[in-house]
Amino acid sequence: MSDATTSLLVLGATVALFVWNRVPVGAVAVLCSLALLVTGLVDAATVVAGFGDPIIIFIACLFMLAGGLEQSGVTAWAGRQVVSRAGTSRGRLVVALMALGAVLTAFVTPNGSAAALLPVAVLAARSAARSPSTLLMPLAFAASAGGLLMLSASPVNVIVSDALAATTGEPLGFFEIGVVGVPLVLVTIAVVLVLGPRLVPHRDAHDLPADLSGHLDTLLEHYRLDEGFTRVRVRPTSPLVGADPTAVPVPEGVVVVGVQHADGAPGDVGERVLAGDVVVVTGTSSQVARLVDDAGVDVVGTPLTRATREALLGREAGLAEVVVPPRSSFIGQRVFPGQVRSGLTVLDVRRLGRDRGPQETVVAEGDLVLLHGPWAAVEQLRRDTDVLVVDDPGAVRRQNAPLGPAAWRALAVMAVTVALLASGVTVPAVAGLVGAAGMVLLRVLTPQQAYRSVSWQALVLIGGLIPLSAAIASSGAADLVAGYLVDAVAGGEPRVLLAALFVLTLVLGQVVSNTATVLVVTPIALSAAADTGVSPAPVLVLVAVAGAASFLTPIATPANMIVMGPAGYRFGDYWRLGIVVTVAWFVVAIGLIPVVWPT
Repeated sequence: MSDATTSLLVLGATVALFVWNRVPVGAVAVLCSLALLVTGLVDAATVVAGFGDPIIIFIACLFMLAGGLEQSGVTAWAGRQVVSRAGTSRGRLVVALMALGAVLTAFVTPNGSAAALLPVAVLAARSAARSPSTLLMPLAFAASAGGLLMLSASPVNVIVSDALAATTGEPLGFFEIGVVGVPLVLVTIAVVLVLGPRLVPHRDAHDLPADLSGHLDTLLEHYRLDEGFTRVRVRPTSPLVGADPTAVPVPEGVVVVGVQHADGAPGDVGERVLAGDVVVVTGTSSQVARLVDDAGVDVVGTPLTRATREALLGREAGLAEVVVPPRSSFIGQRVFPGQVRSGLTVLDVRRLGRDRGPQETVVAEGDLVLLHGPWAAVEQLRRDTDVLVVDDPGAVRRQNAPLGPAAWRALAVMAVTVALLASGVTVPAVAGLVGAAGMVLLRVLTPQQAYRSVSWQALVLIGGLIPLSAAIASSGAADLVAGYLVDAVAGGEPRVLLAALFVLTLVLGQVVSNTATVLVVTPIALSAAADTGVSPAPVLVLVAVAGAASFLTPIATPANMIVMGPAGYRFGDYWRLGIVVTVAWFVVAIGLIPVVWPT
């Protein structure tokens, strides 16, 4: 059996495993590399070389850049602006969401854009009294189209640009792919506007993401927070020093909620108030002012109520509602509103649906506790085994907090990265590393958040399939398949070859990820171009466009999968709108690419 035939058999087995969908895609990619090694098509160095390829480094950095924009609230803020301005008209909502999805994709990749705007689209659908299914498929399709706006918008672009550089010595320009990408975005929006009402399915959603945009109003309605409390610190000369914590002398109208010692422990019967202790009180502003004047104390915390909304949930601080689970070490501890624990202030405690009010409470299983503090401390609660957080603090922050310094730092880092990529002063991998390092050094992301933002499955998939692409080229399989293509289009003009390559890439891309598809088709396309005397540039751009045309099945791209559950789509729902969008892309690609990149 020839090496070419062997490599095609490995390719066929890999595609079959992808379609079977019982083995993780990362594992399939690794098995593919190992099969190439066992059959002698590649050596051990080539098997592992894919994971150290500059493409892998660049794509990992793109995930971190996208994570920085999301973590800093930029994506959610942009989505809120669109929803607030688009209103409830279907046409305006579709145009606004699809345009935002395409533009955002240029910076955070199609999958990141679809994931970031999913809650926004659901919120927009709810506000307009529409089914989310009418907006989510258009959003996913727009994200795929947006992947062709800039070089860094999709791994597919990076792969074909790298292949073009290896063939001709000149990669694609940073914005060059956008010459065809912009028309494709516009035609995608136009098709959805005109035919969407008939082709986009109306389904009942199964797994909608939480809408936390009204989170603060919900908590204020539940916990009231009408009066609030004031924290005052006792001076050494204060007459309160030495008083019993349960009988602190205060002016008429002022109620003592509790006393907290300097070490954080609450004051108890039999103890004495010490200098440096904090006394938590309630009362009117004039009554508290009289306490400050008469008792020798300093105000260290002002009331947090429904009247101080920005202080409750803003750029620097936020809220978290937690439940005390069984066997928590929190059970049996004494807490009261105004007490500070691990950097978080207790605002209220509820038990069995009833507010405990301004008094001390011995924590019991099932108690609800409302906490307030810096976002770093609030988000740390997700890792605290003593409490269960009701709503994800990170999601609350992204959907509610206004843009803060971290957002502007994230945008600045993104601008620098784009400038480096566009200018070509360094290779994409280095520009990506500058951006990723900037997100961490400027504290937009913590190192842990940067690591979590990377889709390691995607990196393993790409790294594992790079050897397959190399094997198809080196074994002669690319020449073999290209020969069949050339024979099929013999005598035709270059557009006929482009059309054949579009169909080949399209069909394979509906059952295998677009990244894997482009890795496999690229050497075939280059070989076919060489055999027919066609320039590599239009062929590779065509492959990138066809690879991004992932519209016929939900497994064609993660962006389609991301919206499938929340929209309630079925496997066969995509092809009706997808086939029309694909035909429109085919017409634009075959008509425009040979004009911009002469054959």
